[in-house]
Amino acid sequence: MSKFNDVRPIVLGIAKNDNKILVEEGFDFVSGKHYYRCLGGGIEFLEKSYDAIKREFKEEINVDISVNKLLGICENIFTYEGKNAHELILFYSVSIPKENYQDKYIVTEEKEKSLAIWIDIDEFKNKKKIIYPTQTIQYL
Repeated sequence: MSKFNDVRPIVLGIAKNDNKILVEEGFDFVSGKHYYRCLGGGIEFLEKSYDAIKREFKEEINVDISVNKLLGICENIFTYEGKNAHELILFYSVSIPKENYQDKYIVTEEKEKSLAIWIDIDEFKNKKKIIYPTQTIQYL
Protein backbone atom coordinates (compact mmCIF):
# COMPACT_ATOMS: atom_id res chain seq x y z
CA MET A 1 0.00 0.00 0.00
CA SER A 2 1.37 3.39 -0.98
CA LYS A 3 1.04 6.51 1.17
CA PHE A 4 0.16 8.49 -1.93
CA ASN A 5 -1.89 6.15 -4.14
CA ASP A 6 -4.31 4.41 -1.77
CA VAL A 7 -6.63 5.20 1.12
CA ARG A 8 -4.44 4.33 4.07
CA PRO A 9 -5.79 3.19 7.47
CA ILE A 10 -3.72 4.62 10.32
CA VAL A 11 -3.81 4.99 14.11
CA LEU A 12 -2.75 8.01 16.14
CA GLY A 13 -2.27 8.03 19.91
CA ILE A 14 -3.15 11.03 22.02
CA ALA A 15 -0.89 10.92 25.07
CA LYS A 16 -1.67 13.66 27.62
CA ASN A 17 0.29 14.98 30.57
CA ASP A 18 -1.50 17.77 32.45
CA ASN A 19 -2.63 20.14 29.66
CA LYS A 20 0.03 18.93 27.21
CA ILE A 21 0.05 16.30 24.48
CA LEU A 22 2.96 14.39 22.99
CA VAL A 23 3.47 15.34 19.34
CA GLU A 24 6.12 14.76 16.70
CA GLU A 25 7.63 17.80 15.01
CA GLY A 26 7.38 17.94 11.23
CA PHE A 27 8.20 20.22 8.33
CA ASP A 28 6.77 20.23 4.81
CA PHE A 29 9.56 21.43 2.51
CA VAL A 30 7.15 22.24 -0.34
CA SER A 31 4.70 24.36 1.69
CA GLY A 32 7.38 25.62 4.08
CA LYS A 33 5.18 24.91 7.11
CA HIS A 34 6.22 23.59 10.52
CA TYR A 35 3.57 21.33 12.02
CA TYR A 36 2.97 18.71 14.71
CA ARG A 37 1.30 15.32 14.66
CA CYS A 38 0.45 12.74 17.31
CA LEU A 39 2.52 9.58 17.20
CA GLY A 40 1.26 6.57 15.29
CA GLY A 41 1.20 5.14 11.80
CA GLY A 42 -0.17 2.56 9.43
CA ILE A 43 -2.29 -0.42 10.37
CA GLU A 44 -0.83 -3.54 8.81
CA PHE A 45 -2.97 -6.13 6.99
CA LEU A 46 -4.72 -8.42 9.54
CA GLU A 47 -3.53 -6.25 12.46
CA LYS A 48 -6.06 -4.84 14.93
CA SER A 49 -5.88 -1.06 15.35
CA TYR A 50 -5.40 -1.53 19.12
CA ASP A 51 -2.29 -3.61 18.44
CA ALA A 52 -1.08 -1.19 15.76
CA ILE A 53 -0.98 1.80 18.12
CA LYS A 54 1.01 -0.20 20.68
CA ARG A 55 3.43 -1.35 17.97
CA GLU A 56 3.86 2.13 16.54
CA PHE A 57 4.80 3.67 19.92
CA LYS A 58 7.24 0.81 20.55
CA GLU A 59 8.84 1.23 17.12
CA GLU A 60 8.94 5.03 17.18
CA ILE A 61 10.00 5.85 20.77
CA ASN A 62 10.65 2.40 22.28
CA VAL A 63 7.91 2.73 24.91
CA ASP A 64 5.23 0.22 25.90
CA ILE A 65 2.05 2.27 26.26
CA SER A 66 -1.34 1.58 27.80
CA VAL A 67 -4.22 2.00 25.37
CA ASN A 68 -7.16 3.62 27.15
CA LYS A 69 -9.97 3.93 24.62
CA LEU A 70 -10.90 4.65 21.03
CA LEU A 71 -11.76 8.35 20.81
CA GLY A 72 -13.04 8.49 17.26
CA ILE A 73 -12.37 8.18 13.55
CA CYS A 74 -11.80 10.81 10.89
CA GLU A 75 -11.06 10.97 7.20
CA ASN A 76 -8.08 13.08 6.18
CA ILE A 77 -7.40 14.17 2.60
CA PHE A 78 -4.31 16.34 2.38
CA THR A 79 -1.20 17.34 0.45
CA TYR A 80 2.27 16.64 1.82
CA GLU A 81 5.51 17.48 0.02
CA GLY A 82 3.39 18.35 -3.02
CA LYS A 83 1.68 14.93 -3.15
CA ASN A 84 -1.96 14.15 -2.44
CA ALA A 85 -2.74 11.59 0.28
CA HIS A 86 -5.86 10.07 1.85
CA GLU A 87 -6.09 8.48 5.32
CA LEU A 88 -8.74 6.99 7.57
CA ILE A 89 -7.50 7.71 11.10
CA LEU A 90 -8.47 5.96 14.34
CA PHE A 91 -7.61 8.12 17.37
CA TYR A 92 -6.81 6.41 20.66
CA SER A 93 -6.26 7.84 24.11
CA VAL A 94 -2.98 6.35 25.35
CA SER A 95 -0.84 6.60 28.49
CA ILE A 96 2.91 6.50 28.88
CA PRO A 97 4.02 4.85 32.13
CA LYS A 98 5.66 7.25 34.59
CA GLU A 99 8.92 5.30 34.48
CA ASN A 100 9.13 5.91 30.71
CA TYR A 101 8.17 9.59 30.82
CA GLN A 102 10.65 11.97 29.18
CA ASP A 103 10.42 15.66 28.27
CA LYS A 104 11.30 14.71 24.70
CA TYR A 105 11.82 11.56 22.67
CA ILE A 106 13.77 10.76 19.54
CA VAL A 107 11.31 9.32 17.01
CA THR A 108 12.74 6.72 14.68
CA GLU A 109 10.80 5.97 11.50
CA GLU A 110 12.62 3.77 9.05
CA LYS A 111 15.85 5.70 8.34
CA GLU A 112 14.59 9.10 9.53
CA LYS A 113 14.72 10.63 12.98
CA SER A 114 12.66 13.47 14.42
CA LEU A 115 11.71 14.84 17.81
CA ALA A 116 8.56 14.29 19.87
CA ILE A 117 7.81 16.84 22.57
CA TRP A 118 5.02 17.81 24.95
CA ILE A 119 3.14 20.92 23.83
CA ASP A 120 0.35 22.72 25.64
CA ILE A 121 -3.01 21.93 24.07
CA ASP A 122 -3.93 25.63 24.07
CA GLU A 123 -1.12 26.29 21.54
CA PHE A 124 -3.13 24.24 19.02
CA LYS A 125 -6.57 25.45 20.05
CA ASN A 126 -5.40 29.09 19.76
CA LYS A 127 -3.79 28.27 16.39
CA LYS A 128 -0.33 29.40 17.52
CA LYS A 129 0.94 26.01 16.36
CA ILE A 130 -0.38 23.74 13.58
CA ILE A 131 -1.48 20.19 14.36
CA TYR A 132 -2.32 17.71 11.59
CA PRO A 133 -4.78 16.44 10.93
CA THR A 134 -6.74 19.47 12.07
CA GLN A 135 -9.51 17.14 13.31
CA THR A 136 -7.16 16.12 16.17
CA ILE A 137 -8.30 19.21 18.09
CA GLN A 138 -11.79 17.76 18.64
CA TYR A 139 -10.25 14.85 20.61
CA LEU A 140 -8.13 17.02 22.91
